Amino acid sequence: MKFTLSWLKDHLETEATLGEIVDTLTMIGLEVESVDDKSALKPFVIAKVLTAEKHPDADKLKVLTVDAGDGKPVQVVCGAPNARAGLIGAFAAPGTYIPGIDTTLSVGKIRGVESHGMMCSERELQLSDEHTGIIDLAEDAPVGTSFAEWAKLDDPIIEIGLTPNRPDCTGVYGIARDLAAAGLGRLKDGTVEPVSGSGACPVDVRIEAPDLCHGFALRAVRGVRNGPSPKWMQQRLIAIGLRPINALVDITNYVTFDRGRPLHVFDAAKVTGDLTVRRAKEDETVLALDEREYRLSPEVCVIADENSVESIAGIMGGEHSGCSAETTDVLIESALWEPTNIARTGRDLGIITDARYRFERGVDPEFMVGGMELATRLVLEICGGEATEARVVGYQGHTPKTVSFPPAEVKRLTGLDVPPEESLAILSRLGFAPQGAGETVEVAVPSWRPDVDGKADLVEEVMRIHGVSEIAPGPMISHDAVSGRILTTLQVRTRQAKRALAARGMMEAVTWSFIPADHAKLFGGGQRALTLANPIAADMSTMRPSLLPGLVTAAQRNADRGFADVALFEVSGAYEGDSPEGQRRVAAGIRRGTARLEGEGRHWAGNAAPVGVFEAKADALAVLETGGAPVDKLQIEAGGPDWYHPGRSGTIKLGPKIVLGTFGEFHPKTLEALDVSGPLCGFEVFIDAIPEPKARATRTKPRLDLSPFQAVKRDFAFVVDRAVEAGTLTRAAASADKKLISDVSVFDVFAGAALGPDKKSIAIEVTIQPVERTLTDEDFEAVAGRIVENVGKQTGGVLRS
Repeated sequence: MKFTLSWLKDHLETEATLGEIVDTLTMIGLEVESVDDKSALKPFVIAKVLTAEKHPDADKLKVLTVDAGDGKPVQVVCGAPNARAGLIGAFAAPGTYIPGIDTTLSVGKIRGVESHGMMCSERELQLSDEHTGIIDLAEDAPVGTSFAEWAKLDDPIIEIGLTPNRPDCTGVYGIARDLAAAGLGRLKDGTVEPVSGSGACPVDVRIEAPDLCHGFALRAVRGVRNGPSPKWMQQRLIAIGLRPINALVDITNYVTFDRGRPLHVFDAAKVTGDLTVRRAKEDETVLALDEREYRLSPEVCVIADENSVESIAGIMGGEHSGCSAETTDVLIESALWEPTNIARTGRDLGIITDARYRFERGVDPEFMVGGMELATRLVLEICGGEATEARVVGYQGHTPKTVSFPPAEVKRLTGLDVPPEESLAILSRLGFAPQGAGETVEVAVPSWRPDVDGKADLVEEVMRIHGVSEIAPGPMISHDAVSGRILTTLQVRTRQAKRALAARGMMEAVTWSFIPADHAKLFGGGQRALTLANPIAADMSTMRPSLLPGLVTAAQRNADRGFADVALFEVSGAYEGDSPEGQRRVAAGIRRGTARLEGEGRHWAGNAAPVGVFEAKADALAVLETGGAPVDKLQIEAGGPDWYHPGRSGTIKLGPKIVLGTFGEFHPKTLEALDVSGPLCGFEVFIDAIPEPKARATRTKPRLDLSPFQAVKRDFAFVVDRAVEAGTLTRAAASADKKLISDVSVFDVFAGAALGPDKKSIAIEVTIQPVERTLTDEDFEAVAGRIVENVGKQTGGVLRS
């Protein structure tokens, strides 16, 4: 919300300085985002051209002698066609910054002639887009004085950041009310005297959608002259970033920002018959004032005449009935629209206007007629004409809310010790109406404060006007132990998964939660319930069932730009259904090319091998281990979902039913469907499926016990059926003696005709770690015997001879 200092003083009688106003605005919750004190225009002075001679080496240039009021005429080279002797304009001396061309002047030579400054155009001072000539002032303009001060361009501009709960401050008058309540001056009377009209309004209004329109005021003004608006109004609109158009449009914009009351003016000659407020018909269209055609739906409220839609209610008028220079008769409309409908319509149509901004927050219902009266007065003063009587339809009046307010709540909720009488006085200055006295006071809420619903809201009003700075700082009271847990298990595991994958050389990516429908179907999704009703793009139409499509396509984009060896991961949500239970927390990652943990690319000592299923498996197990999953108890089954290669993928389970993750190389058909290439492997771990760890009696880590005895390694080679998995064999060997066997690893797998049909040899290395004493040969032989026996029972394997 922008406004100028002089505009504020139209409603606030104050002697406060700009600095005091800015500080007070921020203190009372209307945070000042920027202040333009117009210091950039201070160096420009009014100067007179004494002589204007033709440049000796340029036909379109003139050499001027300029008097800036100091009695020392200077030479200026100028190319403006209106430069002449006797002209009075705005002069900039060397060293002045010219905002319109982003240049700081210096003494220079133009075609061999020195120039000591510049006579400026309006565009160079950012006053307008006019650049056909230099500024030409009246003959009585005082030479040597400040141009900005004389032209009243030194009016500071203040911009505040409004929170959505303060619709009353979308107008300058509401801001002045708050400042007056804070003791910074006296609020001037904002009452608008009704205009006495002549005759009834010739256009009637019918409201067919009373749930969308709570009131409608209309008045006709005949015989207007629609020219430019007054200079003072144009300057204020330009200052807040609006472009002056014509008097009628500028008046509605002015009232919108002055009182927070959006209006609309129709060209009466272009309106056929009476007006109807109704829901739009399916696929009905309207050409709006922004010259765009909008297709409407029954959810949109419109103002229509007997022929067509003339306005998108509360948001934007139609081009057909807009006012032009030929307009002589107008209809001034002021209405009350349902805020939620305005917000939805604006969002659906993608229209952002000053009217929508105010209506969706809630305007003052009691100023509906007053806003029309104010606009009528301005039209009569600026454009002339004769007004009819006002027609008001559908407005039932405003019933104030009443809130029970115990003044003692101010102390309890804020810590401020504010006397009850001062609290009630503050509320009264803000327009509230306290009634009665005692421990609880009934307070009537004014019509312009729809955000106030309870006693806490009134406490906030007292606090911000009395002064947030008056609250004494103090330490926060701790209600829990310092070591109390803050994050949930899922939050902790999410962080741990990210750290683990980053430590494995992978880079975190953030991909869209929306993917193309064909990609979703490829990865087991694409259900109707997960299709977006209003996607932001055609290729982002479905909630992702997996994180892998986004990561795979991201890797391909990197490869297309010359970064073929990438390892990406993401820990986020995937969607199996439209219920809360259907959202999964997933850690996923992909590796492309030669992006292995050990290194990537070419090297003289040996090139890195392409990534494969085992890289994906190692990444998945790293996530599970850091998340607290019992890695030693996991089962890995061959094969995974359809998007993986059937012979180079696996599924990680805990028991027969709990699936903790999948991994593998991608199926060639999957890569073809995604239009990607290259060696690619990936994994997904379902973090929310990892079981909660058992509660421990203490958070202290267990003691680290290191054996003083030398570990011994023994190798075993077993012949087993081809269907036996190596993991099954290693678990069987490890369980032979859980106290002494500290590690089992596979170092060779061999299959050949010498072993027999459908047989293979798996060689393992077993680490035996003595704990209590040095083991003898007999002890080792006993452990070896138990290993052979256990492997034989669980896998059917026999020692290879």
